[in-house]
Amino acid sequence: MKKSLHVQIAVIGGIALCLTGAGSGLKAQRAPASAVQVGSTELGGVVTSSKGPEAGVWVIAETTDLPTKFAKVVVTDDQGRYLIPELPKGSYDVWVRGYGLVDSQKVKTEIGRQLNLTAVPAPSAAAAAEYYPGVYWYSLLQIPPKSEFPGSGLNGNGIREIMKTQHYWIDTVKNSCQSCHALGSKGMRTLEKEWGATTSSLDAWTHRVQAGQARGNMALTLGQFGPKALSLFADWTDRIARGELPSEKPQRPQGVERNVVISMWEWSVAKAYLHDAISTDKRNPRVNANGPIYGSTEESTDMVPVLDPIKNAALQIKHPYRDPKTPSSLDLTHGHSPYWGDEPIWDGHTSIHNPIMDEKGRVWFTARIRPDANPAYCKAGSDHPSAKV
Repeated sequence: MKKSLHVQIAVIGGIALCLTGAGSGLKAQRAPASAVQVGSTELGGVVTSSKGPEAGVWVIAETTDLPTKFAKVVVTDDQGRYLIPELPKGSYDVWVRGYGLVDSQKVKTEIGRQLNLTAVPAPSAAAAAEYYPGVYWYSLLQIPPKSEFPGSGLNGNGIREIMKTQHYWIDTVKNSCQSCHALGSKGMRTLEKEWGATTSSLDAWTHRVQAGQARGNMALTLGQFGPKALSLFADWTDRIARGELPSEKPQRPQGVERNVVISMWEWSVAKAYLHDAISTDKRNPRVNANGPIYGSTEESTDMVPVLDPIKNAALQIKHPYRDPKTPSSLDLTHGHSPYWGDEPIWDGHTSIHNPIMDEKGRVWFTARIRPDANPAYCKAGSDHPSAKV
């Protein structure tokens, strides 16, 4: 086992039966804001802005004093009060984030203290929208109307004939684009400077989908759409660049939504990504309580990230493969990336997808261990039962 940098984020949510409880009970008590009681492993206080107490906003406490970066997030109650429970010992940066706000200045503090915080109202609708969930921006992406289906091909409306109805298109965007790329996130709804400086956003998107080692998969998906797709993605980023904002605004957490406590850790490495994670037997969620969490890194690396949520530590385990000729992500063609240049950052062989934990807490990985071709004992002419099927 080898310790590593910790970049991917693991998240665990809990329910806090503390002052961040359902708003109705707190309204009835109407305890003064100064009544927040803080224990030795907690942080608490009141969040206010120029508009008064800020209800339903997040208070984030983050530290790098532990073996891996750690953060815990809670929500304020109707009076702007918050309490962050069970914090590991360390020095924390604490700040406020919420809809209608911009991030407040980070305040350095130790645990066991009362800490009142000042929230910062967003100066404009555009500034506020920068904190919206990506799906709000994703909703601005136009899709062809039903009347354009089935597609009439490359010499017709630019939609491939295999797109029989509109729902084929929507399904492909959701399962082939959105499933890997958070389409409404900042990195997707804006164009990188390197590509945005090209003659048009259509050219920029043409470069974007050829970047990195997934260019083959992206080309396959775009081939299913037809050229109409790139023009719609270009139109999407153009409209956002001109200042178009989502038509709907997200609501702040209400009622029992404010009871949720989120713990986050960084694990794995900056050049890897996670396809999945497992922490228990899905048939019996009592298995492996408070035990390690195991990730699967798909094509990016053979190093399995493991997180200990109690010790706040992360490490990696190298997943073996049987045949040295097992294909590697390094074999994939790759294009220039504005983030990594010409470096092929993925080097995985095992293509680990879905890990499973059994009733004994053992972890099973769906991994590749050899080249694609079946061995001789599985081919025609072999006495192996599988070869006779």
